Amino acid sequence: HRTELYEDPPSSCWPIVYSPDYNITFMGLEKLHPFDAGKWGKVINFLKEEKLIADDLIVQAREAADEDLLVVHTRRYLNKLKWSFVVATITEIPPVAFLPNFIVQRRVLRPLRTQTGGTIMAGKLAVDRGWAINVGGGFHHCSSDKGGGFCAYADITLAIKFLFERVQGVSRATIIDLDAHQGNGHERDFMDDHRVYILDAYNRYIYPGDGFAKRAIKRKVELEWGTEDTEYLQKVHTHVEGALNELKPDIIVYNAGTDVLDGDPLGGLAISPQGIVKRDEVVFRAARSRRIPILMVTSGGYQKRTARIIADSILNLHSLGLIGKGLATAGAENPKVEEMLRDSAAGLCSLS
Repeated sequence: HRTELYEDPPSSCWPIVYSPDYNITFMGLEKLHPFDAGKWGKVINFLKEEKLIADDLIVQAREAADEDLLVVHTRRYLNKLKWSFVVATITEIPPVAFLPNFIVQRRVLRPLRTQTGGTIMAGKLAVDRGWAINVGGGFHHCSSDKGGGFCAYADITLAIKFLFERVQGVSRATIIDLDAHQGNGHERDFMDDHRVYILDAYNRYIYPGDGFAKRAIKRKVELEWGTEDTEYLQKVHTHVEGALNELKPDIIVYNAGTDVLDGDPLGGLAISPQGIVKRDEVVFRAARSRRIPILMVTSGGYQKRTARIIADSILNLHSLGLIGKGLATAGAENPKVEEMLRDSAAGLCSLS
């Protein structure tokens, strides 16, 4: 079974996945949730302003189809999403319950399905190029048969299962979940799967407090209210290094939530913007120095300034040489090859 999500984009593209369809806009309803439902587009705009990328050089995300979602989700769960009140509960936007479901499918679920397709696509890109970033995704509270916390599809589980099933040589994965909340969705999905190693650092006092899911965490870093940069970065560094020394995976999925930011209404931690940029750098350094492919998803982050921080972090990774457009193959060090690749396929990143 071939999926459209695994077609190869031209080598001239950055392994950065995005679609304008990520953004949720509907009669201002999105403003009822603390989530900035347009943050993904803002990240891309900042990167374009800084001349890092252009529209024709990023990979256009495609919507995950039912058959893709069924790799993880139960048919029963997908059918439940045909009830608007179920989606209202999952997205925590109560008025959604009163909308006809076809509108909910189009305005709320399609953006989330497109972000999910983006994560699956980025998984393959990460293996091919050494790194990839889905500017959306990171729906870590959703498992195969239950959504919650704004997460309607289990994109992290899906990306990993797709790689296990369809890409030769990928048989072990490490999830590094640094969103402020516990990633109970992927934890439930991989509860008894020894191929997946989970490191999760989160505020121990906030949602979801899923004690059952915690049993799947191999490295549990429970943080106190108001944890600040110094302690946080030291813990991230120690545990990321420790996790990767314990088991060298074939892929790292990095859930890079920005809701650890000081002042986040839901996260309860106190990390500075610079601290978040540094955190991402620590994770990418650990992955790149060991030559482990890394897929980053952006996950939670509920303040207007998070888009700028995500963009700054990507710019920082690029300035340090931890990410670059070139392929992760030997040719990438050769500027001539780089140039050739660029010229041969300019402007073809959206797969026709």
